[in-house]
Amino acid sequence: MDKIWLKSYQEGVPAEVDLNEFQSLGEMFEKSAARYRDRVAYINMGAQISYGQLDKLSRDFAAYLQADLKLAKGSRIAIMMPNVLQYPICMLGALRAGYTVVNCNPLYTPRELEHQLKDSGADAIVILENFAYTLEQVIGNTSVKHVVMARLGDMLGFLKGGIVNFVVKYVKKMVPAWKLPNPIDFGKALTAGAASDFKQVRVRQEDLAYLQYTGGTTGVSKGAMLTHRNILANLAQAYAWIMPEVDEGAELVVTALPLYHIFALTANCFTFIRIGASNLLITNPRDIPAFTAELAKYPFSVFIGVNTLFNSLLNNEAFLALDFSRLKVSLGGGMAVQKAVAEKWKRVTGTPLIEAYGLTETSPAATINPLNISEYTGSIGLPISSTEVAIRNDIGADVPLGERGELCIRGPQVMSGYYNRPEETANIFTVDGFLRTGDIAVMDEKGYVRIVDRKKDMILVSGFNVYPNEVEDIVAMHPGVLEVASVGVPDGKSGEAVKIFVVKKDQKLTAAQLITHCREHLTGYKVPSQVEFRTALPKTNVGKILRRELRDEAINKD
Repeated sequence: MDKIWLKSYQEGVPAEVDLNEFQSLGEMFEKSAARYRDRVAYINMGAQISYGQLDKLSRDFAAYLQADLKLAKGSRIAIMMPNVLQYPICMLGALRAGYTVVNCNPLYTPRELEHQLKDSGADAIVILENFAYTLEQVIGNTSVKHVVMARLGDMLGFLKGGIVNFVVKYVKKMVPAWKLPNPIDFGKALTAGAASDFKQVRVRQEDLAYLQYTGGTTGVSKGAMLTHRNILANLAQAYAWIMPEVDEGAELVVTALPLYHIFALTANCFTFIRIGASNLLITNPRDIPAFTAELAKYPFSVFIGVNTLFNSLLNNEAFLALDFSRLKVSLGGGMAVQKAVAEKWKRVTGTPLIEAYGLTETSPAATINPLNISEYTGSIGLPISSTEVAIRNDIGADVPLGERGELCIRGPQVMSGYYNRPEETANIFTVDGFLRTGDIAVMDEKGYVRIVDRKKDMILVSGFNVYPNEVEDIVAMHPGVLEVASVGVPDGKSGEAVKIFVVKKDQKLTAAQLITHCREHLTGYKVPSQVEFRTALPKTNVGKILRRELRDEAINKD
């Protein structure tokens, strides 16, 4: 082989998948709901709903959007909530009615939320009351006309739900005061929808299912346009990979990753709807003791997460004492799986921690290791079914086998482009239709891919993308800052952490002041954890700051 342009598949997994089995995600869900009607679909905070109930509730919500809000097909529906039962109800309802879902991180700052709502042209938003204060500050600058307000206890039953809502709001004070024009209560929306007729909408594979926002090298978050075909293709690819190890209608998957993130959305939500699995939703996975106590209640068989989550659990004594006899599959993605974590996970649970690779732009899976591997390999695996991988140099030529180059991907799961950003769309695709990932990789003679570097300066914090330009723009807003550069440095907990190098304008400026400033404008995982002051920053002869030099220096210093 004199070049790397490879379709490489696992033994027992089909080389190609059927891309025409379903015409829409709604159709796929409806068929699974009919087949597994009495099986538990979702569990959260002790409450559960069956596939039959989820079918009815999502249909009711779809009818409400159609009949009461009178939204036309293709309208953008933003959803801003963590892993609670309300999420799959609203998300599936929106898709079944032909709307486009805009997933919003509940931890967004007002600035970040405003950009996403404006850029997507969202017509309505479903939001958990805990985050209504953020929306209040920006809604007047957006196109949002309807706000559906959910509360944490809405799906937990009358008594328990009421207690949870009271405690969250008045005891733990987790709901800042807010004021929004004519918000619609989530429960009342469902009741209204139940009294209306849901009108079936023809949804085609080419229709836009999600505007899934991801960071950009310019610092501006942009919407990856993911069609029903894109997600259905990745679903078929995941289904082909996992089926040798799982039993349809008999699995329980742990979902600690947020469903608003593309990894959990496809891997946890849709893949396991397809096989009629039960899905254990963890609302706050950072509370490891509570998370572990929840795991002890259920015979989980599939566990999907990121390296930082696995590492945190492995350092909890109660987790080590759990029963792992039902565990069949453990999958890590979103960030690199560390060797020490993978080896300890295997010792504790008895199952290997299998690594996969993907991007928001690829819906997300592109490569994955075989299910039958027994040990950590450091590889991101083989291209999944119906997927081509190329390793290319800076001029776009395929490199010889074993040499470094940019990982490029082509397949039916690859997005159609970035919403309203034709130039950025053109820049990320090659002339022959491959997506440039920005990651530097090598491929061995068996087709296994290994990531060795990152072409772009993106920082990966606990599986979430952080782009230096965005951080730098915020830091530079501080009047005491003259110049700033942001890089990623190794971190034992989050994989990477954000470090900033700052040249002061005001000599009295402190690191604490800068971090406080960043917390006002950035989501928590984007906030720098390290600040280093310099008298000057290294630059090219045209004045561009050399981030790589700073990053290498910081890594070597540590």
